[in-house]
Amino acid sequence: MRTGSFRSGFSLLELLVVVAIVGILATLVIVSLSGVVGKARDTKRLHTMSQMGRMLMSSECYLPDAGAGDYDLAEVAAELRTKYPQFASALTNLPKDPKTGTDAATNYRYTATADGHCVLYANFENTRETVTLPGLTAPTPNAGTGVLQASSNGPNGTPLYYQVSK
Repeated sequence: MRTGSFRSGFSLLELLVVVAIVGILATLVIVSLSGVVGKARDTKRLHTMSQMGRMLMSSECYLPDAGAGDYDLAEVAAELRTKYPQFASALTNLPKDPKTGTDAATNYRYTATADGHCVLYANFENTRETVTLPGLTAPTPNAGTGVLQASSNGPNGTPLYYQVSK
């Protein structure tokens, strides 16, 4: 025989309050992590640019058969694999921009000039990156290595670019 009222489980209102609190906490976590993801992709870009820059500019800047101009890294890679078999393994799995790159367009750009200078560059997505090349408004061969602010946004939605030049 029962002598009192015993309640088991939770009421609908209690469950709704808990779900709302979890939803708010999840939203806060997602918002705080969105900047971290962009920063992580920028770190990957820096690492890739450093490796590819060393390869493309090891002794002198590579001038594509088509001549001076601005190229996607995918356009230059096929030519480099043929001319320099020692780089074939490095160029087989061509790096792509972690946010917007594809097999056809890596969004890592290479510009070569007829006078032997070049620049390898990519668009950052972290808008809080410190500009270290303040006089530049576009990626420029023979202008140093660092971050510049261009006059318009690139494929990742910011005007900030990282360049490695010679």
